[in-house]
Amino acid sequence: MPPRHFSPEAPQPFALWLTGLPAAGKTTLASEITCRLRDLGLSVCLLDGDIMRRGLNADLGFGERDRAENIRRAAEIARLLLDSGIIVVAALISPFRAGRANAREIAGAGRFLEVFVDAPLDVCRQRDPKGLYAKAGAGQISDLTGVGSPYERPLRPELHLRSDQNTPQALADEVLRRLRDEGRL
Repeated sequence: MPPRHFSPEAPQPFALWLTGLPAAGKTTLASEITCRLRDLGLSVCLLDGDIMRRGLNADLGFGERDRAENIRRAAEIARLLLDSGIIVVAALISPFRAGRANAREIAGAGRFLEVFVDAPLDVCRQRDPKGLYAKAGAGQISDLTGVGSPYERPLRPELHLRSDQNTPQALADEVLRRLRDEGRL
């Protein structure tokens, strides 16, 4: 089935902005949501922070200014995609509230849903698929979010998902149910 594009009468595209600690499950959940939306025949793009840092944002470090620029660039891409009628599922740590607020403003009114993918730090350390927490513990990384650099938990996300208590599939079910209830799908 070809992707469904949006018309003035149809629900408008939106950005699901998944934020949380490293290894909280953002990318896994974002991939599941993206597949589900494509199965519905929707045009959707996954923006993954790790992939963006290997390409478009390869020139950025991990200081506060560079982290803010990383999020700004991702939000600008999201806005361009939204303006083209494409749903965006973004999986980025997005450690600072101000950066997420700026991303919301860039995306535009009513087009940004903050999704807090929450897992306790000890669970993230146990998962550690990239070995980041082990490297931070060994002193090889000094600015890992949640360890050497702060993570500001969202105060009022549209969705707060506990990835330590549910499977990615169950969490995706919850997200899609919410999107349907809001008339976005």
